[in-house]
Amino acid sequence: MKFLHTADLHIGKKLFEQSLLEDQKYILNQIFEVAVQEKVDAVVIAGDIYDRAVPSAEAVSLLDEFLTRLVGKKIPVLCISGNHDSPERISFAGRILEGQGLYMAGTYREPPRTVVLEDAYGPVTFVLLPFVKSAVVEAQNAAEAMEHMLSHTPMPLNANNRTVLITHFFVTGTGGEQPELSDSEETSFVGGLDCVPASLFACFSYVALGHIHKPQHMGGGKIYYAGSPLKYSFSEWRAEKSVNIVEFGAEHEPKVRRVALKPLHDMRCIRGRLEELVSPDIVEANRTGSGAAGGLEDYLQVTLTDTEELVDPIGTLRSVYPNVLQIVLEKNQNASGEMYESRLTGKRKEITELFGDFYELLQEKPMDEKRQEIVREVAETVKGRQV
Repeated sequence: MKFLHTADLHIGKKLFEQSLLEDQKYILNQIFEVAVQEKVDAVVIAGDIYDRAVPSAEAVSLLDEFLTRLVGKKIPVLCISGNHDSPERISFAGRILEGQGLYMAGTYREPPRTVVLEDAYGPVTFVLLPFVKSAVVEAQNAAEAMEHMLSHTPMPLNANNRTVLITHFFVTGTGGEQPELSDSEETSFVGGLDCVPASLFACFSYVALGHIHKPQHMGGGKIYYAGSPLKYSFSEWRAEKSVNIVEFGAEHEPKVRRVALKPLHDMRCIRGRLEELVSPDIVEANRTGSGAAGGLEDYLQVTLTDTEELVDPIGTLRSVYPNVLQIVLEKNQNASGEMYESRLTGKRKEITELFGDFYELLQEKPMDEKRQEIVREVAETVKGRQV
């Protein structure tokens, strides 16, 4: 049995208002080609299929095209909803689609959905557990919710059987270590309520996770985040994206290897003076990139180190690098940091003074008398309640 594990497609996502549909179509075609070339017996998608609960028509059409091509090659697809998805939309027409080899588990049900695929050595059982909020199963936290769902699995979970769990949660290692994050995940850790310990999955041969965008394994190696197939924040610009190819023989221990993906447009961070960055030598050095479209077409975050005022820096940069998505002015960052720090030091100030300083820092102008009076009244009211 061989299957491809991916997750966090986030179809329809925009980055700084830049639509990534073209990039997503390119990478989904690449995943399809990997699945065909590897002759996989199934494709597993571990949640966050769409970027929004109500996806655009273009996003739905793109997923439809991808799934249709896979099913057309007689490759079953096992898919769950993530925290970005609408469970009901993912589950739509689920029983009808099963006949075509498309298993869509959007809403959680009891007992959890299971799919059994056969190979020369017998059955491999896939347990599909979509993302659910703890309250849905009357649990106090994510760990308790996972225990509840696993306890309702309609089969005995035995480490000697070949079983695969597909789910979408924030899973921590056996020692409580957390996965490596990027800026593109939407995850909260209030009191550890979202954390699910890897120890709960000891009975599974392989755990196919979604939710975290960096590919990595947890809990000794059989618990894997496939990661997102594309970079969705500049914090990921040095990362290499991939899919997992998982192979089972007669034994329940799988062999796992990563197959790298090449994006249409790579994502990079560059830094320097404006004049230098658009000079012929620097432009030529940036011409070659790891994206299929070439280095000058990369999605860029540009940090400008100029100290003088600049006229239309983004226009100047885009005349050479058309996909500049964000400009960071280093002098403003430093000045803002110094200003904020200087206002926190020195003599102790009254609430009205502190609020006035904060207002001026944000609005770049002093607070008017009317607003000052409102702040004074609120401050006096609060002081009175504290007494």
